[in-house]
Amino acid sequence: MGKIFSEIDSELGNWLTAQKLFFVATAPLSGDQHINCSPKGMDTFRIVGAQEVAYLDLTGSGIETVAHLRENGRIVLMFCAFNGPPRIVRLHGHGQVLVKGQPEFDSLVNLFPLQLGARAIIRVRLSRISDSCGYGVPKFEFQEQRETLEKWSIAKGESGLADYQSQKNASSIDGLKGL
Repeated sequence: MGKIFSEIDSELGNWLTAQKLFFVATAPLSGDQHINCSPKGMDTFRIVGAQEVAYLDLTGSGIETVAHLRENGRIVLMFCAFNGPPRIVRLHGHGQVLVKGQPEFDSLVNLFPLQLGARAIIRVRLSRISDSCGYGVPKFEFQEQRETLEKWSIAKGESGLADYQSQKNASSIDGLKGL
């Protein structure tokens, strides 16, 4: 039923980039700390190469993904078909946090629409690309992206976002280093 891919080909790439929502999961090394799963949208996903993807990490109330990646690099991105034929695709790999001012950040940031609240780019070198049936995923119709995060970021402004990130994104809920 499922398939393992050696790389992201054009058919898979087109399917991935057509999805309006994906999920990111990471975990700390310690078994008594918290696993994290976060939804992502707002046109923040890009295919960088046949075995490499990236997404624009926007300012939020938590910093778990960044903290986990800095500790161990393990990450999986999951995409589900909410319309059309059922399908789930998982992209496993090693993630790297790229922040403003790093040459790698500057070389990738232009792939994404301008987002005032961008705090990092997560680049993932893929070690496993797989799909599965998705028969249990319900159908939903996309209406529109929410504007709340963008409006919130604009209202805060660059200095307000920097203050927010230093207060709320310095460490994870388990005390791991964030931004």
